[in-house]
Amino acid sequence: MRKATREVHAVSDALVNAKLALGLHNDKVWADGLLVFYEIFMYLEKAINMNANLKPFKSMELNRTKAFELDLSFYLGKDWMKNYSPRPATIKYVNHLKKLESTNPILLIAYIYHLYMGLLSGGIILRKKREVMNKIMPFKSSDKLDGNHVTDFNDRSIYQLKMNMRKTMNEIAETMDDDVKKLFIKESKKVFSMNNEIIRSVEGAGVAILKKIILIIGIIGMFLFFIIYYYN
Repeated sequence: MRKATREVHAVSDALVNAKLALGLHNDKVWADGLLVFYEIFMYLEKAINMNANLKPFKSMELNRTKAFELDLSFYLGKDWMKNYSPRPATIKYVNHLKKLESTNPILLIAYIYHLYMGLLSGGIILRKKREVMNKIMPFKSSDKLDGNHVTDFNDRSIYQLKMNMRKTMNEIAETMDDDVKKLFIKESKKVFSMNNEIIRSVEGAGVAILKKIILIIGIIGMFLFFIIYYYN
């Protein structure tokens, strides 16, 4: 399993690096990407704090809601919330999460796992590439944290955070019966399709490139997920 995972990560890095130079320095696209995921992370984090089924993730202290708000204030201005309203695709996504929480909350873990692993993997790569672009762009802020709080985990090891996430996911999976595992895998596929749907709503120049990058990251994330299940 480790060999297969390592090979997929290598493919992921190659694909992402090949695409990033083409468009991810566009702040409008980046900010709109943050905006569409803001409500989703906020909902998941509230669920983690309130739902006993999600308690294992609470101790990981990965909360990003405040970080989203800081970054959006940087890009859109401190009063961005005054005129903000979630777009239809985001509302649909959150409503689906609400339905899961009320009917089968353990399935929310599929979203927690994929979204946070995506942030810890693809999100970190995107940040590093943007930092390189900002160094060569005039009039850009020299503070690395400006607009990058979402992907900042202070001095915590990203590798260890990802290992903890996988370990927690595997421990939970061991407690699932076959029926729940089937539902969980089905919901994991739903994560990919719903992420793709809200990405279509991202506005700004270069959005087509962003969609391709996230599509690639999503496919690889799904592949890694199924490898973990089939080889455990």
